[in-house]
Amino acid sequence: MRPLVIKLGGSAGIDRDRFLSTLADLDQPYVLVHGANVELDSLMRRVGIEPRLVTSSSGQVSRYTDEATMDLFLMTYCGKVNKRIVETLRRHGANAVGLSAMDGGIALGRRKSRIRIVEDGKPKVLDGDYAGSIESVDVRLIRLLLENGYVPVLTPPAQSHDGLAINVDGDKLAMELAIALGSEQLLVFSNTAGLLERLDDPHSTVAVIEIDRIEEYVSMAQGRMKKKVLAAANALRRGVGEVILADANSDDAIAQALHGEGTHIIGSDHAGD
Repeated sequence: MRPLVIKLGGSAGIDRDRFLSTLADLDQPYVLVHGANVELDSLMRRVGIEPRLVTSSSGQVSRYTDEATMDLFLMTYCGKVNKRIVETLRRHGANAVGLSAMDGGIALGRRKSRIRIVEDGKPKVLDGDYAGSIESVDVRLIRLLLENGYVPVLTPPAQSHDGLAINVDGDKLAMELAIALGSEQLLVFSNTAGLLERLDDPHSTVAVIEIDRIEEYVSMAQGRMKKKVLAAANALRRGVGEVILADANSDDAIAQALHGEGTHIIGSDHAGD
């Protein structure tokens, strides 16, 4: 059976323990990818560092990750949050194993040490960033764990080709894993009910998006949701059958998403199903 890939966001407002409890009844193998943005922001402020978000020339927002931030990133993502998730899953009966995308060379990428941003309406160049983009994944370790009854729990960072930890987008990590594992479905959970037609109306969820119409919905998406829709489109074009964007705080979130809740982004061969 092909595994599900499930991405759990790390933004504020997600009841993580409640969401993880819904995985207990899942009757197929799965890989969980998680973020930890809100915990990292909290830790940074506790040690006197203000988190810095930057906007690229294409309008995408990301975290500026200098060396000090990367140290705290490793503590938060690979340490506290990853192990708390493993703890909770094991308490609910899942034999979870916590990993970073560096472990076993799962995800390799290119570091973008110098990035071009727009700040106060002006183009700028920032040096010293430890962020990058995934260029290849190796899922042999993940397959080994799945075949032996374990639940892999993964988080950024990935590793650069010159051996450095790099902050990579968690949605794109989940997408690359779903493609490499041949997953039929990629489920992406956040603190919203999917893609909203109107940001001020939580009931305006777009139910279905066909890949042929994806561009009009990319322009509708705001903030981090734009990254999620772009990652979904890429996943569909590279073999994943369906991407579901759904609310992590829904009752029985996994089952609800699989049965129609949220935004379902589908390939042309699924249209009309």
